Amino acid sequence: MLYTNLLNEYASAPEILRETVAGMTTEQLDAVPIPGKWSTRQVICHIADFETVYADRMKRVIAESEPTFFGGDPDTFAAHLAYGQREVGDEIQLIESVRGQMARILRTLSSKDFRREGIHSENGQVSLGLLLEGITEHIPHHLHFIKEKQKALKL
Repeated sequence: MLYTNLLNEYASAPEILRETVAGMTTEQLDAVPIPGKWSTRQVICHIADFETVYADRMKRVIAESEPTFFGGDPDTFAAHLAYGQREVGDEIQLIESVRGQMARILRTLSSKDFRREGIHSENGQVSLGLLLEGITEHIPHHLHFIKEKQKALKL
């Protein structure tokens, strides 16, 4: 299958996230060592929130005919979804569960299925393949920022 490597990367990224933050204390998770940037806890909550958003989008593209889906403002989510009170372990477990379920679904599809499209309210037509590429890159993108924070905290 054309998407085998991408699916493997998608499915394995939560474990890399878990390993990256293992051993961080509550204070370190909540620290903001780089002014104007989110804490590590906030970054993980953001990843978890958009994991479910992307899973919904992908499921709808698989199951429906050209569904419409909407964007979401990460700062609005962060301001209103109790990022400071959420447990990092729970958030990572959610990410692992969602990706595990989605990987099982995605592995049943043909290459043709990955060309199915939905309509994003801001970006227009988006294929299932592009949705998968986008969410697969999400954790590595944010791992860079978490490691930057850890470096600033001298961890």
